[in-house]
Amino acid sequence: MTSANDSFVSLYRRYRPGTFQELRGQDHVVRALRGAIRDGHVGHAYLFSGPRGTGKTSTARILAKALNCLDLADGEPCGVCASCVSITQGNSMDVIELDAASNNGVEAMRDLIGHAALGSPGRQKVYIVDEVHMLTSGAENALLKTLEEPPSHVIFVLATTDPQKVAPTIRSRTQHLEFRLLSGDVLEGLLQDVKTAAGLAVDDTALGMAVRRGHGSARDALSALDQVIASGDSGEIRPGLGDVIEGIVDEDAAHCLVAIVELYEAGWTPAQLAVDLADDLRQAFLLSIEPRLAEVVGADRDRLIDQVTRLGRPRAVRALELIGRAQIDMRDAPDPQIILEVAILRAARSDLDVDVASLAERITRLERRLSELGQAPSATPAKSVAEVRHRQAESGKGPGTYQSPRAKTQAVTKQPLPNSAVAETPQEAQIVENTTAPPVETPTVGSREISKQEFSASWEAIIGQLASGLDRAMYKSGVIVGVDNGVVRIGVSTETHKSKCLASRDLVEAAIVSVLGASLRVEIEVTAAKPARSKSQTPKTPVDEPVEEAIDLDDLVEAPTSAKETIAENRLLEAFPGATQEDA
Repeated sequence: MTSANDSFVSLYRRYRPGTFQELRGQDHVVRALRGAIRDGHVGHAYLFSGPRGTGKTSTARILAKALNCLDLADGEPCGVCASCVSITQGNSMDVIELDAASNNGVEAMRDLIGHAALGSPGRQKVYIVDEVHMLTSGAENALLKTLEEPPSHVIFVLATTDPQKVAPTIRSRTQHLEFRLLSGDVLEGLLQDVKTAAGLAVDDTALGMAVRRGHGSARDALSALDQVIASGDSGEIRPGLGDVIEGIVDEDAAHCLVAIVELYEAGWTPAQLAVDLADDLRQAFLLSIEPRLAEVVGADRDRLIDQVTRLGRPRAVRALELIGRAQIDMRDAPDPQIILEVAILRAARSDLDVDVASLAERITRLERRLSELGQAPSATPAKSVAEVRHRQAESGKGPGTYQSPRAKTQAVTKQPLPNSAVAETPQEAQIVENTTAPPVETPTVGSREISKQEFSASWEAIIGQLASGLDRAMYKSGVIVGVDNGVVRIGVSTETHKSKCLASRDLVEAAIVSVLGASLRVEIEVTAAKPARSKSQTPKTPVDEPVEEAIDLDDLVEAPTSAKETIAENRLLEAFPGATQEDA
């Protein structure tokens, strides 16, 4: 590494890697370049891509040193010869750096191409074009021909943080090497070496904060360490969110609010707190899955491991989702502080939320507590099977009788709960208290015989217990065929009608228990018989029919002709009032 100058220079500039050996976290790139230099297979153009602060520009300078080093050893530049020193100081004629973000036009590319053929003192002339994805379309087209067939002494190194925006015609003319973010352990080792080399008086907590702030970028981590040195307090670069997460773990909403308000008063904005809180929860989850995946180091690592162990993975994931959703909602909210506080409260208290995830979380905790209570040793001696059956027979709870779900719950003797079974919310405390107390004896439903007449009289009330109007209509149009041996047979006209009734049969059986106090099984059958009228239906009033008189055909005689005529004339006169009869 280079030594510090007399005037202040930031740490990431003072301790920029000068050889391949000093480059951290990019072993795959080092192997490829060192092997190409050693074997004489250096390409005419390279494309370095990766996140900021991962060593792209530094590697390009190291490559230029190696190509012009006067004392090259196994592909590694010596760093002390005149060529290496001039490149390190930035005054070498063999290295030309261009920022494509500010020189992205056609004229800049034409000027670069025009000087490319000119010679330089060293063996190779290296052009380093940073942020090459910022070039305009015209500049890219102007560079294409020279990039494809540059002069023999010219090598291009293009660097970018967004390789997808680089034109495919440029990518196809280069060897593409991808740089990766540095792991937490690598960053911690880098900062420890810098601390020793610079004689910095900072503690491990400050180094850990700088590593967290770096997020895999060596430059960002060293800049954060510079800030710690300048301020003398690691809390200046990252808020301490341990108390907030502790409140979420303990489901202490008040503790969470107090901790977050203190951070507001310290000058942190809701947006900054949301980003760092989401990162803490993510690191905690990664530590619970595989510690090597996490970037956190030092005391923060131990704290997060302890907190996520008590929090559990499901709650950690739900809290991370809530904070992540809050980050999106805060962008357009008039008061982001409210959005963040509500998200933290919902993460701490699942009973304040009604979504599926929170309900599932509460059910899981209750099931775990009930399981722990069910395995607790009973204070009363176990009874023999014969004694239990005798007591069931006396109370009417023996085989063949119906019992409500509450009557089937096993009684658990009251005793002090273990620490793991302490209720976490008032609602759950009430549920646990009701579960641990001996159940109140409730009358059971017997298997008494129900007649068809009694069942028919209650049929309307039974159907009325159904919540669905379709279910009520389906059963109301059925026929009570019979009630015997604990079975109710309902007749319907079609198979479709039967299938719809079977879909809600359990509800009908429950309604029968509620209305009649007896457990009856419902069977649906298709019958072609005309529906019988139940007693509950009002019968129609009978109508008296006239009695037909028996007539003997032998007694009938033919009427005289004059009589027939007289009868016909009288009918005509009645049909036409005012008409008179005239003799012929």
